Amino acid sequence: MATFQLYGNCESGHSYKVKLAMEVAGVPHSYTEIDLKLDRKDRPEPFRTLAKYGEVPLLVHDGQAYVQSNAILLHLAEYLKAYGGESQQRLDRVREWLFWEANRIGFSMAHLRFGQKFDPAAYAGSVLPWFRNRFDSDITRLEEELSDGRRFLLDDQVSMADFSICGYMYWPEQANVSYPPKVHAWLDRIAALPGWRHPYQMEGAMPW
Repeated sequence: MATFQLYGNCESGHSYKVKLAMEVAGVPHSYTEIDLKLDRKDRPEPFRTLAKYGEVPLLVHDGQAYVQSNAILLHLAEYLKAYGGESQQRLDRVREWLFWEANRIGFSMAHLRFGQKFDPAAYAGSVLPWFRNRFDSDITRLEEELSDGRRFLLDDQVSMADFSICGYMYWPEQANVSYPPKVHAWLDRIAALPGWRHPYQMEGAMPW
């Protein structure tokens, strides 16, 4: 039987997207919460050795370490042959969304939240408004994508694309944003999936 160990942090949307995917997919795994307030050199083993860039999430699957959240999601899709891994065509479409997420809403939303919840001084002046403008563009694009009535981003089946893009989106109040109706309904559909929990309700969560 395959073994999975996931290392993450409940304040990290990158961790959340992987944890959520594994919970919804019903993948048995152990979970270790990593204290991100610790200097990277002080974080525990084996995380410190296995996490190539010293970041969460880290997934260890049958002894092999996988890092970077979207790369982990692609690995899981291919391994499970589900959630976008059913065919090469679907996997290609998931990959497109994951690249978009990394450069767009996963970037803008994460910075808006961090700049208002954790380090306002670092986002003074025009920095936060710049990220807000970028978020507004991203959320408009997402609303347009969902305007044809499909339930999830690829089609009517949830995929790793959905798990990736929603990673930071269950903290709207911390980022001081709101969502248009189709995006809001899409997030509600994800939240209705068996296994869904808010980041702060996940196993081992220790919110700051």
